[in-house]
Amino acid sequence: MKILVIGSGGREHAIAWRISKSPKVRGIFCAPGNAGISEIAECVDIAADDLQALVKFAKDNSIDLTVVGPETALCRGIVDLFESQNLKIFGPGKSAARLEGSKLFAKEAMERFSIPTAKYRVFTDAQYQDALNYISGIKKYPIVIKADGLAAGKGVIIAKSKNEAEAAVKDILVDKVFASSGEKIIIEECLEGEEASILAVCDGENFLLLPHSQDHKRAFDNDQGPNTGGMGAYSPAPVVKDDILNKINKAIIKPLLDGLKSEGNIYRGILYAGLMITKEGPKVLEFNVRFGDPETQAILPRIKTDLIDVMFASIEGRLREVKLEIDSRFCVNVVLASGGYPGNYEKGKEIFGLDEAVKMPDVIVFHAATSKENGKIVTNGGRVLGVTGLGNTIKEAIAKTYQAVDKINFEGMHYRKDIGRKAVN
Repeated sequence: MKILVIGSGGREHAIAWRISKSPKVRGIFCAPGNAGISEIAECVDIAADDLQALVKFAKDNSIDLTVVGPETALCRGIVDLFESQNLKIFGPGKSAARLEGSKLFAKEAMERFSIPTAKYRVFTDAQYQDALNYISGIKKYPIVIKADGLAAGKGVIIAKSKNEAEAAVKDILVDKVFASSGEKIIIEECLEGEEASILAVCDGENFLLLPHSQDHKRAFDNDQGPNTGGMGAYSPAPVVKDDILNKINKAIIKPLLDGLKSEGNIYRGILYAGLMITKEGPKVLEFNVRFGDPETQAILPRIKTDLIDVMFASIEGRLREVKLEIDSRFCVNVVLASGGYPGNYEKGKEIFGLDEAVKMPDVIVFHAATSKENGKIVTNGGRVLGVTGLGNTIKEAIAKTYQAVDKINFEGMHYRKDIGRKAVN
């Protein structure tokens, strides 16, 4: 079986790595891939959003299954395109992918299906003054301001004061820092509690929950600094107790899938629910329509079941036949980022110590933004590597992961030193 993985980040490296363990697979391609992925797959110089080139490659190379990493391709309709050419592909269609492509679509869907989420108001760029007037009447801070469209995980601002809220609204609606993604904004209450990430594999009617996890969005320790695409994750998340998981199943995942199906919107693929576990129970912060990053790097090492079997069962509507086998150990992932990330940063910094880190037992280093230059592996983006370790306890997994981190260095490297601390506490 030949597999094509689309994307170039740590998530895609984790997917390709997990797929490579399947005895059914005889060849993996990745478009465009990175330096780490090239060790286990043939990297192809096709951009992840070049849909026509991707479908041509899949046809020309008799690809048996395509797995989509990034949300952009899904929101642009890559699944619909592949299916029109009778090509197997794992992910939701364009209509269902609006759950991530438009935060407004997601909020309205949650309203229709009575799914618990934060209270909100919507404003367009023509309603800039109305948005400012609304902010003037808000008494309780912080509040959350979101660009409606895709913004590479950075379109959410937590404003701690009226001045910060007004600045965020101006940035998005007037200065267009997120381009057309900021033609509408959502202003919503800031939910209080502890965050958790739930990933479910769906076949349109049935679903399987993958191991839960907790992401760390802020750039610096103790959840300080600006939002990022994610600075690390761990799995499982102790905050997701059995009663909470039961509520997530019954009040969030199932109503969403059933509601979408009733509207002719069959959801297949990965559904990611970013949740806040509040005093009233779990509430939805956001939905994503693909594997989370870096959560995937902490989840897939715990899944023993052949991922190929799970994906085909999703595509073919037979998830009822699949039983997931999960490694009971804890898994911790720490992201190593370029100096300055999520702001401006330099590329092309040589990375040292990778060989020593990957020799450690129960440690995997996933490449997120790396390339090869003159035989050397160098940085090629903001989030460069994801160092992942497994342990029998959360403390053991944390210790092992940071021991591996200590073996790696590149100029300007920075990372959070508190990944997993909440689980210990």
